Amino acid sequence: MKILVTGSSGLIGSETIRYFGAQGHEMIGVDNNLRKFFFGDHGDTSWNLNALKKLPISFKHFNADIRNRSEVLELIKTTKPDAIIHCAAQPSHDLAAKLPFEDFDTNAGGTLNLLEAVRQYCKESPLVFMSTNKVYGDAPNELELIETETRWDYKDKKYFNGIDETMRIDQTKHSLFGASKTSADVYTQEYGLYFGMPTVCFRGGCLTGPSHSSAQLHGFLSYIIKCAVTGTPYTVFGYKGKQVRDQIHSHDVATAIEQFIKSPKSGAVYNLGGGRNNSASVLECISLLEKEFSLKLNYSLSDTNRIGDHICYISDLSKFKKDFPSWNITVSLQQMIQQIVEAELKRVKAV
Repeated sequence: MKILVTGSSGLIGSETIRYFGAQGHEMIGVDNNLRKFFFGDHGDTSWNLNALKKLPISFKHFNADIRNRSEVLELIKTTKPDAIIHCAAQPSHDLAAKLPFEDFDTNAGGTLNLLEAVRQYCKESPLVFMSTNKVYGDAPNELELIETETRWDYKDKKYFNGIDETMRIDQTKHSLFGASKTSADVYTQEYGLYFGMPTVCFRGGCLTGPSHSSAQLHGFLSYIIKCAVTGTPYTVFGYKGKQVRDQIHSHDVATAIEQFIKSPKSGAVYNLGGGRNNSASVLECISLLEKEFSLKLNYSLSDTNRIGDHICYISDLSKFKKDFPSWNITVSLQQMIQQIVEAELKRVKAV
């Protein structure tokens, strides 16, 4: 197949280039390193692009901007991909408030540009949109929680496996990032349902892995490890450091994408994260780094939480596993951390 990936130098984009490219598919990458503009040198993905170019796979890179409508239309018209994996985004809910136009134009406008280009030139090609759990805003915070020594957790056993796709997405505070991604999410569903196109929204928990170009405002687990390795001070914002996230490795995201491309549906929506077994609070991650990897993080606790931030978020994977029973999580939280630690140590040594 010919597979086009937007945000191809980022975490999930580069993982899919590697994964599908190794199977012999023709890979087309679209990335203009806008992440460096958003996050500075920490967000620079050029190192990842250089690594992709060295791989023994069929890979062609386009330095295109998804905000440029005519450019996106021409690219899809010219390449006519058999599948599209849309990862390009402004991914920080903190940064969105400072750059609202750039955030909306990238997340909502860029997605619409891509959807319409695909509708015009390759309507039957499956389109995978990497959405976010921030489409639920802070509605998950309305669930009754219990506080343990190291984390917040759901009181009602109904939510033991986490948040499912029935959680409401309106009348809740999203952050501007969450709002722009919600717009893109709904548009992706609508193009699937209204035009009969094979589309899916994967509402991600914390996606991570050794290819993450993390920064203070995005990529919590990877950035904590980066700070621990380099001795950089880290601030935990709110909730006593007991806020919980579920972590999923980029490889497991790639295999989920593969399952959908093989058996697509119209307007599908799935929560995609690490689930209960790969969930951890900030404090638990810090403790694990120290106990298992002898990495002590220099951190401080701030009483101020990020606006619209989740206190406890775990993805319920039941719906996706039901529709695609051969898929499962294969990389544990400890394995993820080990891979990221090794990658960060290697980068520090190379500098």
